[in-house]
Amino acid sequence: MFDEDDLRAIREGREEWTEETLDPVLDRFGERKDRFATVSNHEVDRLYTPNDVADVDYDEDLGFPGEEPYTRGPYPTMYRGRTWTMRQFAGFGTAEETNERFHYLIDEGQTGLSTAFDMPSLMGLDSDDPMSLGEVGKEGVAVDTLADMEVLFDGIDIGDVSTSFTINPSAIVIYAMYVAMADQQGLPREEIRGTLQNDMLKEFIAQKEWVIPPEPAVDVVTDTIEFAVEQTPKFYPVSISGYHIREAGSTAAQELAFTLADGFGYAEAAIERGLDIDDVAPLFSFFFNSHNSVLEEVAKFRAARRIYARVMDERFDAEKPESKRLKFHTQTAGQSLTAQQPLNNIIRVTLQAAAGVMGGTQSLHTNSYDEALALPSEEAVRIALRTQQILAEESGLADTVDPLGGSYAVESLTDEMEAEAMAYITEIEEMGEGSILEGIFTGIQEGYFHREIQDSAFEYQRRVDEGEEVVVGVNKYTNDGADDDTELLHVSDEVRDRQLERLERVKEERDDDEVEATLDALADAVDEGENTMPFVVDAVKAYATMGEIMEVFEAEHGSYTETVGLA
Repeated sequence: MFDEDDLRAIREGREEWTEETLDPVLDRFGERKDRFATVSNHEVDRLYTPNDVADVDYDEDLGFPGEEPYTRGPYPTMYRGRTWTMRQFAGFGTAEETNERFHYLIDEGQTGLSTAFDMPSLMGLDSDDPMSLGEVGKEGVAVDTLADMEVLFDGIDIGDVSTSFTINPSAIVIYAMYVAMADQQGLPREEIRGTLQNDMLKEFIAQKEWVIPPEPAVDVVTDTIEFAVEQTPKFYPVSISGYHIREAGSTAAQELAFTLADGFGYAEAAIERGLDIDDVAPLFSFFFNSHNSVLEEVAKFRAARRIYARVMDERFDAEKPESKRLKFHTQTAGQSLTAQQPLNNIIRVTLQAAAGVMGGTQSLHTNSYDEALALPSEEAVRIALRTQQILAEESGLADTVDPLGGSYAVESLTDEMEAEAMAYITEIEEMGEGSILEGIFTGIQEGYFHREIQDSAFEYQRRVDEGEEVVVGVNKYTNDGADDDTELLHVSDEVRDRQLERLERVKEERDDDEVEATLDALADAVDEGENTMPFVVDAVKAYATMGEIMEVFEAEHGSYTETVGLA
């Protein structure tokens, strides 16, 4: 983008500046510390100039918003057309309590719903399972049957709202319940809008929630993708998630690489199923973390779009622009929240959210300041939502497309992020002998991802423990053990009793013969390799429980135990 004579003059000018202006100041005053680095331990330069981006080709590497390679944004007007979807995560206790929180958030101006489930639901267990004791409704809402879903969305027109479901091993059951509920309301399936996380590869890589082994788990994910292509074209059946990879301790580049690799793996699985990439890829969405190093995060988001566009074009021969246009949700970094001085988290969340906006996210969740202590209170949720609204309405960040585009620092960091992520993706592909999906399976089996993330997490914690990485209120500027008096949300133990009462009532009122027939049909479909999604819809309509349905999959495929070497 720059003339070679101009670049030479800038290099000479920098040398002169260093000798005459910088060095005398360094000799006299020094700098705050010996080394400056991001949260991911990526060293950053003191100063960036056009020489740092001399190899950037504007048309090939940047382009214009809404055009390949989408570095500057997936849409031409971005937030000048409409702001990102403000999708606050909500879910606790019973379906009634979460429904009340949903209505509260909608009344406060939230533009999309996002559902958190309790641990038994996440793991495909019913609330009356012995393994569920002590966990019902504690981390999110308990959903055992379609009856719970009906209460959860009582008074909410699902034709008017986009809903996200953060659930993975048992995602197919929740998806089926949502489809069944739309059928009940007379809403055409093609009008259902929302997102299912349903990303099993990242579970085996980072979050560690599973029921069946990796290969059949991906087959089930592919069932939902195929069903969505045919019947719910406005519903994203998988949200490929780097968020939990980052929360487990990865660097920004590892988060980017492993997440995109997972997406390419699902694309391979869909093509192997016989689906057309231009039918599948437009239904992929992604989910990224936004951490404290603002410029690094903006660079990560920009690099993500560029890598995705190029790989979908060159490797998968995608033709539709929608197939190459990466769209993603962002959540601020839960890992960064501190129990000490929790009000400091408001500032952290604001910076992280701003990075997501400047990086061009399509939807955003801002964490509540009290989440390191408990499920968020109403006040904390309101402040988190107001943070987004202030960014959208008062900060001016929504007025300019790609506001940091052209920054020498950001463009240089974007290039470096792309190169580091692609190196990982290439390594994964080599492990699979040309297949990214097979490389992921091999990496899971051999503990590759586990070691990479573990090493990064260990290095970060070492820096915090030794004071190299400052965490305000934790290892610097502490309050001598006196923390803010924060009012916390508590989930009553009575929640389980109420949930069990409804589950027992549903079991008493349903037609047991119909339940057994639908579960038998599902078992036959699993055994014969048919798409299981229609059979799961039939089962939930008969009010089969989450646990009963997931037991069918486990009976066929077996359970999974992680065995990885740490060497």
